Amino acid sequence: MSSRTRFVRPAVLFAAAAMLCAAAFTACVHGIHAAPPKDGDKTAGYLFAHFRGERSNEWEQIFFAVSRDGAKWQPLNDGKSVLQSNLGEGGVRDPFVVRDPENGTVYLIATDLCIGRNGDWGRAQRAGSKAIIVWESKDMVNWSEPRRVEVAVPGAGCTWAPEAFWDADKKEFFVFWASRETLNGSNRQRIYSARTKDFKTFTPAKLYIEKPGDVIDTDIISDNGKLYRFSKDETRKNIIMEVSDTLEGDWQPVPGFPVRDFAGFEGPECFRMADGRWCLIADYYSRGQGYKAFFCDDLSKGDFAPSERGMEFPYRFRHGGVIPLSQTEYDALLAKWGTASRAE
Repeated sequence: MSSRTRFVRPAVLFAAAAMLCAAAFTACVHGIHAAPPKDGDKTAGYLFAHFRGERSNEWEQIFFAVSRDGAKWQPLNDGKSVLQSNLGEGGVRDPFVVRDPENGTVYLIATDLCIGRNGDWGRAQRAGSKAIIVWESKDMVNWSEPRRVEVAVPGAGCTWAPEAFWDADKKEFFVFWASRETLNGSNRQRIYSARTKDFKTFTPAKLYIEKPGDVIDTDIISDNGKLYRFSKDETRKNIIMEVSDTLEGDWQPVPGFPVRDFAGFEGPECFRMADGRWCLIADYYSRGQGYKAFFCDDLSKGDFAPSERGMEFPYRFRHGGVIPLSQTEYDALLAKWGTASRAE
């Protein structure tokens, strides 16, 4: 989610390519949004929920694309929106998809915002929505009507880019988002959090991440007993990576994370691809180039680098989320909204 349009040149260009993982791919849980599907715990493909931009109100709705390998993406519904909301601000951005491992329910949460209707980024940050928009489904194709749920603190000026992580110990979702609020005389973007079991009722919001400058667009995954957190430093316009043992514990920067040297990126999303590589995608919004991909084999090293074997998008995807699909889910999505070769 960006409030600026100034172009920023990357500080460093990377020439190294990521090593390919030799081991065969098996789906792994690295955050509930990437939890393996229920039927057999086998990943047959991926869904990428996203929005398209501010060119029209229609573009600030929910679009779907699917992929077999997490790299080559095919749009569904002929590139038209799949889910729409006229609640609140009249549009949605930054969709994120999460799966409840207890009952299989899938939730799609999104920012309640439509810049196409207003165009005032200042108002969007300081007098915008205190709510998120929520859909839910049991099969990825039959979705509930959208509902608008207020989650932000009373003084918040916005509720941007909500995401969620399943807390297995407490058997509930840890939900987090960016809000602009004045605290201790400083008005800036911070990350807040709340907890929920059903995305209907939430605990009171509390401060989760505070940095010296503005911070937005946080994504959390897990691997080998560690948690990894990616966020956008809204002051420097770059992506940062941190590591911790617990969700609300002490987070430390991951040394050797070269993507932080790139400026003008936002909306980080990390997931494991079918070939075993870890993929970090981020929207190169400052250049209007859409998502760029960075790869690594070992999250603990954080040594993400671009690769000649990158991503293929049919058009410019904007800030969204990726979730693994079962064969049943993949087939159902194609049957309802598109066609694709099973061998892609």
